[in-house]
Amino acid sequence: MTGRVAELKALSETTPLAKNIADLYTTWNTQRKGWIEENKEVRDYLFATSTKTTTNSTLPWKNSTTLPKLTQIRDNLHANYLSALFPNDFWLRWEAHDQDSNHKTKRRAIESYAANKARMSGLRNTVSQLVYDYIDTGNAFVDVEWVNESMVDDDTGEETVMYIGPKLIRISPYDIVFNPTAVDFAHTPKITRYVKSIGELEWDLRNKPELKYSEEAIKKAKAVRGSFKTARVEDADKAQGFFNDGLGDIQAYFESGMVEILELEGDLYDPETGEFLQNHIITVMDRQHILRKERNPSWLGNGYKFHVGWRTRPDNLYAMSPLANIVGLQYRMDHLENLKADLMDLTAFPPMLVKGQVENFKWGPLEKILMDEQADVSLLNIQSAGLNAEMDINRLESRMEEFAGAPREAMGIRTAGEKTAFEVQSLQNAAGRIFQEKTSNFEINILEPAMNAFVELARRNLNSTDIIRVADDDQGVVEFLSITKEDLTAVGKLRPIGARHFAAQAQLVQNLTQLSNTSMWAETKAHRSPLALAMMLEDVMGLSRYSLFKENAGVFEEQDTQRMVQQATEDLAVEGQQMPNTM
Repeated sequence: MTGRVAELKALSETTPLAKNIADLYTTWNTQRKGWIEENKEVRDYLFATSTKTTTNSTLPWKNSTTLPKLTQIRDNLHANYLSALFPNDFWLRWEAHDQDSNHKTKRRAIESYAANKARMSGLRNTVSQLVYDYIDTGNAFVDVEWVNESMVDDDTGEETVMYIGPKLIRISPYDIVFNPTAVDFAHTPKITRYVKSIGELEWDLRNKPELKYSEEAIKKAKAVRGSFKTARVEDADKAQGFFNDGLGDIQAYFESGMVEILELEGDLYDPETGEFLQNHIITVMDRQHILRKERNPSWLGNGYKFHVGWRTRPDNLYAMSPLANIVGLQYRMDHLENLKADLMDLTAFPPMLVKGQVENFKWGPLEKILMDEQADVSLLNIQSAGLNAEMDINRLESRMEEFAGAPREAMGIRTAGEKTAFEVQSLQNAAGRIFQEKTSNFEINILEPAMNAFVELARRNLNSTDIIRVADDDQGVVEFLSITKEDLTAVGKLRPIGARHFAAQAQLVQNLTQLSNTSMWAETKAHRSPLALAMMLEDVMGLSRYSLFKENAGVFEEQDTQRMVQQATEDLAVEGQQMPNTM
């Protein structure tokens, strides 16, 4: 069957560029094996229901209880991170870089468009998944794509548009590789791995022309799969030598109907043409065929993939998880818990010491034990010092919270001692500085570039007018804005201010409260504007939708109240004068 093997070989020829990318993927994936193993142990403890599935399974304990402290810290961090990132509906602000871009109409159009698309595309749910990655693995990766989600009725041919616009796409930390020693993520080449079916690939070819996939490459991939289905096992084994490593059992792979895609973004040398490809997207299928080779269309310069790390390492882009170095404390806590439980079992049911000739007996109340004169049956004394392990377990729990940077006061845990409201606020701010910094880090490195990518994609892809629903909180009505490409063309950037505003607000309220209780507050009263103070409180407390503060509103409302009281008094007097005349 030499001809059959040659046919398979011809169908599976690998281009040098595809081989370079596949080899690069294998190298970078191998370099992060230690990081992957570190995350596996964290994941085992997060979702464990007993110590039998963790590294504690090696201990010879009868009890196998695991205390889900690591899971509770994860849930606590996730809830507080999300609350800080999205404290209210006004978490986006346009920062213009010139006078024209700072016009109220322009600012409102950009902020409304970005906020509307974030809400319609389910951005908050995607960010929730990214925050879990941020906590579990210490790294979160995201891509921004322009999507057109519509459905065509087969009977009428009518098209129903569900969503058109930019969308945040989570990338699993295990599906993207890059040079870990690079200076920064934005400027290093990165390779993302996808697994799709042939049907999905065909759908992308027909419905996403912007991808510019090679139809010829897809035909070749289908031909290879058709040949492997009719090939004998020995022919496939011989042909496997012509394929790149990394796909496992090559016959099972091609018969599965699935396609592995490696997509490189960045700079790479093409050995076929001798050309240096700068800022390109190169998509490799089956680690053999070039599916796409195009210059990155992004106007941002470095594509739409962004990365944030929780605890950065020196000279290594793979950051560390807040849970990674407290896994040992979780191990210790489970160790103590099960040691204590085993000791309690031994104390309640201690082993028996049988000495001499004793007949078989049943242990229980009023049971008879027959034995020789020199024989004896007694219960062994168990050392109960290990039963005091509860104090050590509580101490470990407290340390784990602190080491992970979890805001204890925000979880409802108050530290010991009598405190004033100001002291409590001061402690919250001080104890939460790690938490605030990590939240701002996520906001700056993921949300900010992603939201600016939303606007950039709209400028490139918006060919008609987009109708945006906007709630006008001042008037209490809903408006519909018509957004065009020109409305979104401006110089500046969007800044998510949820986490940063949250921390600044807490500090400002704390300082004002402290200042108002000093003599300086009364001494500076003549130089302080009550209206400006009211406007500041409205902004800080997020009360603008209630129209609570207006210039001299209290004076006018008091005047109206007095006028109504006076009118009511006069009416009562008139009624009192008329009553005798009617009797």
